[in-house]
Amino acid sequence: MRRFPELLGRLIRARVDFVIIGGLAGEVYGVSLATQDIDLSCDFSLENLARLSKALVGLHAYHRMTPKRIPLELTPDFCKHLKNLYLSTDHGQIDLLSSVLGVGDFAEAKRNSIEVELEAGPCRVLSLDALIKAKEAMNRPRDREAVLQLKAIRERLEQDSQA
Repeated sequence: MRRFPELLGRLIRARVDFVIIGGLAGEVYGVSLATQDIDLSCDFSLENLARLSKALVGLHAYHRMTPKRIPLELTPDFCKHLKNLYLSTDHGQIDLLSSVLGVGDFAEAKRNSIEVELEAGPCRVLSLDALIKAKEAMNRPRDREAVLQLKAIRERLEQDSQA
């Protein structure tokens, strides 16, 4: 079940350091393509992963890329070499990435983000230009469609600012 505001709200309240980077970022800007998961770039430090783990308590988070649906358990040893997490929860799927294709690592994604107020609360979203770069780098059919819409949105915003 897609309950993104509740999931994001938990992350915000737990002070998880993240940037919305995928289809949900496109929705924030007005792209009409609905997404089935939340894609985030995040800090993979032990402290931030501990906050993530706390935020997901009670949501039955498990690793969705494993056939046995291994429950999420973020121990210090497990976290040492972690680059990405692909999780399913009671509130929906969430992909946590240490880098963004076309943009760079989490620090670069954060530098190329803006703060927005969503239903869940204030959080960071990849900037329009950075999101276009990321979608162009992915180059999947739905990403190409998103790029067309994002560029049209950018053009409209530029025209509105000149008026």
